[in-house]
Amino acid sequence: MRIASFLSLAAVFASSLAQLSSNLTLITEDFGENPTNVPFYLYVPKTVQKNPAIILGVHWCTGTGPVFFENTEYAKYADQFGYIILYPSAPRESKCWDVASNATLTHNGGSDSLALANMVKWTLKKYRGDPNRVFVTGLSSGGMMTQVLVATYPDLFKAGSSYCGVPYGCFRGPGEWNNVCSEGRLIKTPKQWGDDVRNAYPGYRGPRPKLQIWHGSEDVGLAYQNFHESNKMWSNVFGIEWKKNNTNTPFANYTQMVFGDGTKYVAYSAAGIGHDIKITALDVLAWFGIYKPKPATTTTSTKAPAPTATALPWGQCGGVTYKVSFP
Repeated sequence: MRIASFLSLAAVFASSLAQLSSNLTLITEDFGENPTNVPFYLYVPKTVQKNPAIILGVHWCTGTGPVFFENTEYAKYADQFGYIILYPSAPRESKCWDVASNATLTHNGGSDSLALANMVKWTLKKYRGDPNRVFVTGLSSGGMMTQVLVATYPDLFKAGSSYCGVPYGCFRGPGEWNNVCSEGRLIKTPKQWGDDVRNAYPGYRGPRPKLQIWHGSEDVGLAYQNFHESNKMWSNVFGIEWKKNNTNTPFANYTQMVFGDGTKYVAYSAAGIGHDIKITALDVLAWFGIYKPKPATTTTSTKAPAPTATALPWGQCGGVTYKVSFP
């Protein structure tokens, strides 16, 4: 499999930028070591909380920081909740993130992950952010990078939310794309996966960022087996086991897999959904502790509403089998 070229379809969506309280800003200041020259965009709402939460939003292949800004709801909710959100852009032609090199897979090793960590640290310092509320989320290539960052910088991030990604280190190798991983053929034991994470930051003994993952059962861009491999990895890292499934949670045909007491790691399997899984920002913000949802009346209702967020209809990971569709 090779990385296919896809036309940007961001123009398909009506932009809501005029409704936002601020503008996306390209940061030109020196924010620290940036080995791969990652462009750094920042959204700071007009009304910012004292010691605000900081969120890093990581786009898919073929995307950019501004495209992720325009086609997700995180900036809109920043206006409501007063947090700051970062929108970096992958620096290479494919617009995919480096989730394969030894440098990016190692704490302070270099490449994209170091650049992203440094822009978060710069934002924390400049805006007096709360170091206990630093989060990362992304979809596809961004979902992969989310798992890389919570593994390599557990001292920086407090929580992550990964949509249709792969386990940390699954793409490791000399090339940008890894067919063995993307096709779900890289199988390891829980301990082997867990050791990979522990070796990302040798000697680290502190707390690990809590993590949620989302994956469609019909994903052919990044095979569904990667969902199971991620479950093996992170349950081992946290030293917890699967406890129960909550059906139709948080939406119809979604299953919430609860590991341990559900405070460190949860996984969402979306039945019948492919690589175009929907980003539902409020569910992510609830996991981060920013949004406080009303208590659900039941976790097993067969009438749970479907996600309302718009699906992103381009090849987020560049898989050649991905079919472009329009709303």
